[in-house]
Amino acid sequence: MATELHHLSDYDEQSVPDASNMCFGIVVAEWNPEVTGALLDGAVKTLEKHGAIPENIHVKTVPGSFELVYGAQQMTKNDGFDAIIILGSVIRGETPHFDYICQGVTYGIAHLNATQNIPVIYGLLTTNDLQQAKDRCGGRLGNKGDECAIDAIKMAKF
Repeated sequence: MATELHHLSDYDEQSVPDASNMCFGIVVAEWNPEVTGALLDGAVKTLEKHGAIPENIHVKTVPGSFELVYGAQQMTKNDGFDAIIILGSVIRGETPHFDYICQGVTYGIAHLNATQNIPVIYGLLTTNDLQQAKDRCGGRLGNKGDECAIDAIKMAKF
């Protein structure tokens, strides 16, 4: 069973390939900007820490998490990317909307990974409340953006 990294310090830095010759696309949802901005910051810093140069990190925004699939799909058409990261945050509300968005994005990203030649890294936080999201975008449980960056580097070298 896979274990989730909770802090960036939980991984072996030596196991991460050099990213200096890699190009990354990042698609970020504008919805819940406090959360998605922190995820983006973590991802970019971690990519750069492992050698990616700023000019090779291309960030595009989409209005909400559901649009992450379209944004990622458009980025797969660019032959220059070694990996794509999607970053979003969906917080449970009082209606089933949460379930539909989470399921749609999950299926969409899985489909892209099964049909495209570029890995698409799933960085969608699906939480019950804002505090849980904050805990996962730089709070007590680390930053999922950091984890996504490490995954992107490793999958680009797969």
